[in-house]
Amino acid sequence: MKFIKRVEQLVDKLGEGIHEREEVIAVALLGALSGQNTFLYGPPGTAKSLISRRISSAFKDAPYFECLMNRFTTPEEVFGPVSLSALKEDKYLRKTSGYLPTAGIGFLDEIWKSSPAILNTLLTLTNERIFRNGDRTEKSPLKALFAASNETPLDGQGLDALYDRFTLRMLVPPMQQRENFENLLNSEPVATEPEIPDHLKIDTDTWDQIVRGLHKIELSRETLTVIALIRQSLSELEEPVYVSDRRWQKAAIVMKASAFLCERKQTNHSDTLLLRHCLWTKEDNREDVISIVENAVRDCGCNTKTNIAELDHRKENLDQEIQNELFHVNDVYKTVTLNGSSENYFHVKRSIDDYYSNTKLDFYISIEKMKTREKFHPVNTTGIEFPKITCSFDSQGSCSIEHDQCRRNSIDNYVPVVQFHKGDRKEDINERLISALDVEARDVKKAYRRALEFVLEKKSLYQRAMATPFVPESVQEIAIEGILKQIDGLKLRIADCERLTALCASCDQKQTKQFAKVV
Repeated sequence: MKFIKRVEQLVDKLGEGIHEREEVIAVALLGALSGQNTFLYGPPGTAKSLISRRISSAFKDAPYFECLMNRFTTPEEVFGPVSLSALKEDKYLRKTSGYLPTAGIGFLDEIWKSSPAILNTLLTLTNERIFRNGDRTEKSPLKALFAASNETPLDGQGLDALYDRFTLRMLVPPMQQRENFENLLNSEPVATEPEIPDHLKIDTDTWDQIVRGLHKIELSRETLTVIALIRQSLSELEEPVYVSDRRWQKAAIVMKASAFLCERKQTNHSDTLLLRHCLWTKEDNREDVISIVENAVRDCGCNTKTNIAELDHRKENLDQEIQNELFHVNDVYKTVTLNGSSENYFHVKRSIDDYYSNTKLDFYISIEKMKTREKFHPVNTTGIEFPKITCSFDSQGSCSIEHDQCRRNSIDNYVPVVQFHKGDRKEDINERLISALDVEARDVKKAYRRALEFVLEKKSLYQRAMATPFVPESVQEIAIEGILKQIDGLKLRIADCERLTALCASCDQKQTKQFAKVV
């Protein structure tokens, strides 16, 4: 039987009679199949211990050990009593048979209430699967350790190292749906160990085959991109979430195990969504971390084998060059220069109605004065100021003109004449330049179109490959959203390239101006 079918049937059997725990059971089983530990977080009475017992029933030849921890729990209750016969020989050894060091699946309830002596001993057992028994180093057959609590470790308690060894962290809340809750009230207590056919159970050889096989799975380019996006987002949180290198490595094992059991050679977005259960540290950051993972998957899309970022850079540079070379990027005013000066002036002609006569005046206003709101005096053709005339520009580009001998307080306003508006096409442009820009725009468009065709071709394959028993279908849709978002983004880029080619086209000035204003 194929692994995927076997796992699906196992998940169904393990979840019989338990409502709203399908994802928790599936992911916890995945953790056990890949040799990873799972922390079940939730209030009392939410079936955390039942879940661990049921997971253990999916394995053959995997003795189950369970212990309810408290501050009075002794190491003997977890690791076994001291051997009296060994003491007679001056050796300090524990009789570990039937205790955690010899268990295949272990469950420690209320783990954080235990003593430091027990928690420190768990470090090597949970990570290296090694138990130091006196002067001996014993290899433990422990496939997975489950722990449960209604709280996460407090800061400064020295529990970070142990907490880090629980790769998967699953929230187990009370039932939310009314129908399921009423079914619970009307049903008999569910069996701790469901009836599972022997052909579905995982023996040690099969478990070893899975653990060896998952290491042959590659993290896809998309998965690595998602991880990079997640790491950046985690570091940018108001309270950054620290994820150790060891934790990232173990999270990668979970993703690879998911791909292996689904009979794929590479991970995909569905596998990457499992990081929702691997990276949060406290209830306060759980929702933020889940959103970061899901948004990273949405933003990734699939690998097009085309450097889209490089194409975007080419298009942006081309857009800028087209605007600078073919169109006026700012309004160009009608100005003159004085006495060969490089400075530009507005030429203003006005009639001054003073107390004695009506005088015709020509004066000049520097274009640089438009940048200031200060009052100033215009100049004549030789650059000498008219002290009796005072001007000032407002924020709209209009200039007020006053004369201290004028019968009226203000003569009028002067509005500079725009010779070419922003977006108007320049005149006498080199046709070779236009042709070169057009060719570049078409080349970029072709590259985007090739990428789009590749994604459209891969879309149906991705949709079929996203199916997995470890991620709910509603969450799997996030992966498809990323592909659809990528398709829409490529279509928009192609449309923008068509705009650029239209700007380069030999069309009348009015049509070209219309396209230019889109920018």
